[in-house]
Amino acid sequence: MTRVLDLTDDLARSAGRLFVGLGADVIRIESERTTDRADRLHWHAGQRVLHVPDDDQLGAVLSRLLPDADVVLESGPLDRLRTLKRRGPDWQHLVHVVVTPFGTWGGCKAWQADDVVATAAGGMAWLGGTPGEAPEPPPRAQAGQLAGTHAAIAAMLALLARQRTGVGQLAEISVQEAVAATLETGAISWIHAGTIPGRTSGVYGHVAHRVFAAKDGHVAGGYSGPNRMWDDLLAWMAEEGEAADLTEERWQDATYRWQHRPYVDDVVGAFVARRTADEIATGARDRGLPWAKVAAPADVLQNPQLLDRGFFLDIETSDGPVRNAGFPFRARSGRLKEPQDVDASVSWLDRERTPLRRRTGRGRGAALDGVRVLDLTWVLAGPYATKILAEHGADIVKVESRHRQDPTRFAPSMRLRPEATYDDSGYFLNFNRNKRSLALNLRTPEAQELLRQLAATVDVVIENFSPGVLDRWGLGYPRLRELNPNVVLVSMAGVGQTGPWRTAVTFADTLAAMSGLTFETGQPPQGLTFGLGDMVAANAATLATLDLLHRGEGGHVDLSQLEAMAAHLGPALLETQPRKVASRILRTAGDDRWIAIGATTDDLASTLGTTGLAAFVAEQDADALAEHLQALGIPAYPVRDGRDLVDHDPQLAAGGFYQELDHPLAGTVAHEGVVAHLHSTPGGLWQPAPLLGQHTDELLTDLLGLSPERLATLHDEGVLE
Repeated sequence: MTRVLDLTDDLARSAGRLFVGLGADVIRIESERTTDRADRLHWHAGQRVLHVPDDDQLGAVLSRLLPDADVVLESGPLDRLRTLKRRGPDWQHLVHVVVTPFGTWGGCKAWQADDVVATAAGGMAWLGGTPGEAPEPPPRAQAGQLAGTHAAIAAMLALLARQRTGVGQLAEISVQEAVAATLETGAISWIHAGTIPGRTSGVYGHVAHRVFAAKDGHVAGGYSGPNRMWDDLLAWMAEEGEAADLTEERWQDATYRWQHRPYVDDVVGAFVARRTADEIATGARDRGLPWAKVAAPADVLQNPQLLDRGFFLDIETSDGPVRNAGFPFRARSGRLKEPQDVDASVSWLDRERTPLRRRTGRGRGAALDGVRVLDLTWVLAGPYATKILAEHGADIVKVESRHRQDPTRFAPSMRLRPEATYDDSGYFLNFNRNKRSLALNLRTPEAQELLRQLAATVDVVIENFSPGVLDRWGLGYPRLRELNPNVVLVSMAGVGQTGPWRTAVTFADTLAAMSGLTFETGQPPQGLTFGLGDMVAANAATLATLDLLHRGEGGHVDLSQLEAMAAHLGPALLETQPRKVASRILRTAGDDRWIAIGATTDDLASTLGTTGLAAFVAEQDADALAEHLQALGIPAYPVRDGRDLVDHDPQLAAGGFYQELDHPLAGTVAHEGVVAHLHSTPGGLWQPAPLLGQHTDELLTDLLGLSPERLATLHDEGVLE
């Protein structure tokens, strides 16, 4: 049982919650009590809470608890951190994770941010809303939830490193960087194409998906992806006599459809509008199409898939049990007690004394040196998870094929640069650096046998096939464990491996719709026009993987991307009244320039010496005004777009967030950087994304000992392509 001391504020309080889900003993120290009941139950159930407002008293508490602790978590503005200045030789065994709004470097290191300001600083607020109107941050404090998850990941990475080195270390998270790493194409479109994704009223910019109005509500869906997605939707519409002229031959050309997307959306929208949201969602599931009802939080509580899989968490309170959103992974327990107030005599729970497992590893001195991962994923969620593992030293063997074409390689709309090929797609480059590519045509029995042999040589297998595919290949978890007793299998299906909807086809927008997050974007809902759900699920998969590696026991992570998204609803399911968070984003001087201003008890207009706040702000330079407000102790930051982040943001530049790699076809290209900054075992970007099958012969020779003659035969037979 890991022992965690949690001193986080709103910026990273999700980290402590995640450790509860992993079965840790979490003692929370608060300088100010959490009084909101929904917040207290959601974020701190399963924790023991100690109120320590005085720093002298804190010193005494720390001196008693730290010797037997494993992890210390803290977040907040740099000048309010209570632990960083206390680090000393007696902290050597500890993993110490510090989360600040902008990092402990650069000119903005002492600046403050609430969640709205952080989403603006990291480029996420820019992506939401209506053209010409104020940007709208995503709902439910996503910046803080992302930062907290990365803090938990950093802690687990450092615990794994401690198994090799015997000592702990300091790790740092910048909330701005955590947000900037979660934009999908928000910044990389500028890097590769010189374009800036903007506010589109909920219409996706690189896939034909959006929110449509139904007869009694809204649904999310579309017709991108494999040709079947269009063909089967068209067949459904034609059966009902509502396909207009879309059955004509010209509409079979995906490029033509994309060029005339507004018209296609109008026809599809008319079809949807004649039916209820449930009729569309049920009909789509029956046809294997990615559509979903936009569910309100009350609907989420009744979701048959979530109920069947036991997603919800029951919290025991003095007033009886209450039902809450569960964890983004299968938790160690489905029931928790409400937070328990304790006094300064609190001590750690007993745990078995187990010898420190010593891991060995050779490589770059990163936390996951010596860990090998067989990566069977595609598109975004799985590759994002293996990206994180790779940048901390894991050897990623990425299995791919021209016979199962990853859209991020092969779809022209996802290559970002018009001249790019499948080997230098901008989207693929960003999320697949530090990996080795092995081409296997898994339609052939020979390739499936090679895959089984490879699975015996790795520590982790991660896949996002439809449920049942690995079983058909003889690689379901029971068989896999026979081949490799300590292996970790991570399955990342859209809604999980079990349940009545297990075969549902999902995209990021449909998962957000089912999870309740799309509903929270407003009425009518616009949805989220980037793959937040994929990256939230990836972070959860990464954390669950690291936990099993740390335990050294192997296991099967049955991760549902829907559950990961629903866990990001925050306390919504516990609230008796909908919570509206005021988003103070105001227009400033310049073309479509904005500033986010955080919550303050001051009369902002009076503080700035004006009677008309909006008019005054509209005449100011956003960067200069943010600096002025921060000097007054008021959180503020310009709303950054993708170009701003890459080329103009001084804080991201000071931390070296965007890093260049030399690719053999694309040349020197900037990439989004590493979020978890481990001081003793740092991660990094070491090599560009691979060409398709670039390392095939090398890997099959090194891992399986295949001879040149055998390799030549397999190439000739089309197995290795």
